[in-house]
Amino acid sequence: MSHSIWMVEMKNPGNPRTAPERPGAHADDADRPADDADRPAGGADRPAPLRGSSTLFTLDPGTAHLNHGSYGAVPVPVQRYQARLRAEMERDPDGFFLTAPDRVGRARAEIATALGGDPARLALVTNVTEGVAVALDSIPLGERDQVLVTDHGYGVVTRAAERRAAEAGAAVRCVRISPHAPDAEAVAERVLAAVTPRTRVAVLDLVTSPTARTVATPALLAALRSRGVVTVVDAAHAPGALPVDLGGAAGGADFWVGNLHKWAFAPRAAAVLAVDRPWRPRVRPLTFSWEHDRGFPRRVEWRGTFDYTPWLAAPAGFALLNRIGAEQLRAHNAGLAAHGQRLLVERAGLRALPDVPGLGMRTVRLPSGVAEREHAAKALMVAVHKGLNTRIAVRPWQGGGILRISAQLYNRPEEYLRLADGLAGLITR
Repeated sequence: MSHSIWMVEMKNPGNPRTAPERPGAHADDADRPADDADRPAGGADRPAPLRGSSTLFTLDPGTAHLNHGSYGAVPVPVQRYQARLRAEMERDPDGFFLTAPDRVGRARAEIATALGGDPARLALVTNVTEGVAVALDSIPLGERDQVLVTDHGYGVVTRAAERRAAEAGAAVRCVRISPHAPDAEAVAERVLAAVTPRTRVAVLDLVTSPTARTVATPALLAALRSRGVVTVVDAAHAPGALPVDLGGAAGGADFWVGNLHKWAFAPRAAAVLAVDRPWRPRVRPLTFSWEHDRGFPRRVEWRGTFDYTPWLAAPAGFALLNRIGAEQLRAHNAGLAAHGQRLLVERAGLRALPDVPGLGMRTVRLPSGVAEREHAAKALMVAVHKGLNTRIAVRPWQGGGILRISAQLYNRPEEYLRLADGLAGLITR
């Protein structure tokens, strides 16, 4: 199948993101100038919508979806391409699964090209959580070894490190980093100060989930490697959101895992696991399969009866991203997220946290006593949805929870204004 799927005429599938689709609208509206209804009503720091943004998604138009960073949103052309793949699978399951291993390999090659890597260095997995589990299970650990994590890490990734360490009689050491640490250099200092002769592995985020900041910089990874520490990088928010070059080593790490279904427009769930050359023969998949003896990456990818269509459709997401213009889209998203953060500071009185330049996510600190525990953070997210028809991410943190907003093609400045103006009443109740 061709990946030129944005050329397919769109017929208002289900529940479009905005008002009912205009007559004659096409999925290749990425070439169409934004119409007047799409444009913000003034304001130098209010990014104008990009062309085609009103027809590419099927999100509920009654809700402001300011949490793209959690689950992503699949554009309609990619949805349709995946639907065609699934229909093909249902027409002839035997034929589909007979050819699936080779088709997955071809899809991986296209994905590798988009990420600047070698297909032999990558394996497709469902998500970062799975990829990190594969990495941890492939690294020998002994008694008294230490696994280094930070308190900005994704919760279940940290739990996976704890389980793996417990099985080996090793220990997990958590580096505590202030959300207000000024820059990546200050973060690196904290991480390196925690390294001991017993430190065997460091599991670090390229962009942290709760705080949307950088930890695993090239300089930090190089410093850890020089100390003999094996590095596993959670790059869940990198593909599509930031420039990625997996040439050479695996992004500068021994193991690097990035989701494709967040910012690269792939269907859920799809991710890549990049492995540096010395580790590839040692990679242990979570289960055996009939492709096990083929080695990496097939021993990781093949899992028998499984829905491979997210992986097969992932190149179509990259193709659409390139059609829109990846650099242009990243600049739009980063500008819109910064605008939303400014509104939360100026109108809701919240404190901005350090950001990653060029990233379409920003965070603010909630007042002391607000969302400091998991149940309170979830309750605030529910209240914001019910009261303001807005989806956000809130993570608990001692001294005041952390609210994260995302920006994507379908978002508008007025959605962040509504959040900023309505939030104060919800957090002071």
